[in-house]
Amino acid sequence: MALVTRVTDLIGNTPLFELATTDTGTRLLLKLEQFNPTGAAKIRMAREMVLDAERRGLLSDGGHIIESTSGNTGLGLAVVAAERGYRFTAVVDHHACKDKLRAMQAMGAELVFVADDGDDSLATSAREDLAEAMAAARPDAYFTEQHNNDANALGYYAVAEELLSDLGRVDILLSAVGTGGSLFGTARRLRELGCRPQVIGVEPVGSIAFGGPGGPYWQSGTGTPPGATVGTAVDYSLLDEGVKVSDVEAFAAARAVAKKLGLLIGGSAGGSVHAGLTRLEQFPPGSTVVTIVCDGGEKYLDTVFDEDWMNDRDLLDESTEKDMLELLDRYSPARRDLVGVR
Repeated sequence: MALVTRVTDLIGNTPLFELATTDTGTRLLLKLEQFNPTGAAKIRMAREMVLDAERRGLLSDGGHIIESTSGNTGLGLAVVAAERGYRFTAVVDHHACKDKLRAMQAMGAELVFVADDGDDSLATSAREDLAEAMAAARPDAYFTEQHNNDANALGYYAVAEELLSDLGRVDILLSAVGTGGSLFGTARRLRELGCRPQVIGVEPVGSIAFGGPGGPYWQSGTGTPPGATVGTAVDYSLLDEGVKVSDVEAFAAARAVAKKLGLLIGGSAGGSVHAGLTRLEQFPPGSTVVTIVCDGGEKYLDTVFDEDWMNDRDLLDESTEKDMLELLDRYSPARRDLVGVR
């Protein structure tokens, strides 16, 4: 569209970036969802959850949307609420990126914190409990409950359609799993359209969605922390493999992509890039591997891309970052194109 009248009309048709290619023709492609409004994929599902609630009579004129969010879902809901005349309350913690919180407020959202200033631990379970209680106490309110909302996954059906339109096929879909909507919604729609990729989910070490011991982690907007319940948007029937990536590995990959290619991606996307790059040679020759980059790195300049913040949390590892830089050098089609030019 050359001219639109709503910000949500700008959602979708995001570009693909060829990050890596092996000598056998296997490609790792990034679906750059930071080109959506709010700079994130989750505005797709935020819009779908609100439209679904309207269709089912759960939201009426002047209604009140409530959601627990680490940031990107809240940003999407803030846009949709502003457009459609709803009040929006975001239940948040201080683990969230400060710029995401400020942006929600700029768009008229009310923020309710579940933790005191200075407590930057992840509080997913406490957020969700409070959001549910607040919505139950307000007759005009609707808790979108992204982790257990079928419309979450439906919001990403268009991602599958865009991928097939641009590529013709996807052999391996490898992406971070938070609520699960982006990976499993895309995978389900690909199957409906006759494409059956291998589906690999990526979560932080410390997340419990794929089993194993739980623990703290710093990757934002992804995984299921201890004490939280894995939501229904995580569709294990579509999952072929679950992979865990540490904060050190995920952040090293994001930082390496920025330094080597000038592309800023978020920490959770860094986890997927780390998983993809380290096993790229293991995929069948000629495979098309796609990772959904759920947001850009500009929101993490004071965390993932800040050496003081990284050092304070013992997350900066020069050796791991060097390994990522070497893999990018080995596989980067952009670097190959420059050979002999300069």
